Amino acid sequence: MAIYVNKHDGFEQTEVPTRECPHCGAHAQLLPLATPSFDELQRARPQHVGIVFRCASCNEPRFLRVAVRAFGPERVELSANLVEVERPREKFQYGYLGEDVERLLHEAFDCYTANCHTAFALFSRLAVDAALKEADPVTQRRWLESLRDVLQLADVDADTARTLEAALFGDSNVLPSIGPDAAAVLIEAVKDLFYQAYVRTAKLRAAMKMRRYFVDETLRNVTPIDRARRDSTAKTS
Repeated sequence: MAIYVNKHDGFEQTEVPTRECPHCGAHAQLLPLATPSFDELQRARPQHVGIVFRCASCNEPRFLRVAVRAFGPERVELSANLVEVERPREKFQYGYLGEDVERLLHEAFDCYTANCHTAFALFSRLAVDAALKEADPVTQRRWLESLRDVLQLADVDADTARTLEAALFGDSNVLPSIGPDAAAVLIEAVKDLFYQAYVRTAKLRAAMKMRRYFVDETLRNVTPIDRARRDSTAKTS
């Protein structure tokens, strides 16, 4: 997707970008609202510029940062890689969590949204510690094995896997450095851990309870064949 600012301050896009809106949650088009001027770009020749778009769904402003690729006599070419300044918040079914775990996981995901990767890893560890506070050693080992399974399924390299394992289950006095790439893996791993432990478990238990309820209701309302015959014989006699 090419983006240009021409000498008449026209803003040209070969394709209208779409993003998930942090305000309304819709996956909507970004429509240009405030764009840099051609003369100012030629004068200052910045490496990056800011552009204000608006969400086509809710009309809220969206602020994006974009690199300048080339300066020409007729137009300035901008990079197609639009970097969002305000990112959507991470979604999770928090209602299945306990109060302390929910608060810590909320803060962890907010740190990830703000690109505070080390803080995100720290709050993720605190959320795991809160979840396993009263758990037995078997449950703690099961969480660790679940993390390893997720990282193996995702084909995560060994160095990153060791870093993430240390971040969540390592020495509490040592927190490894977490960069953007590792954080992108960690966010999905943490979501999976808490989904499996809380959301999936609760939904599975509720589904099984409902199934057993209907089985019991059916059995109570069905008259056994032997009893039906006895009742019929008693009536004829």
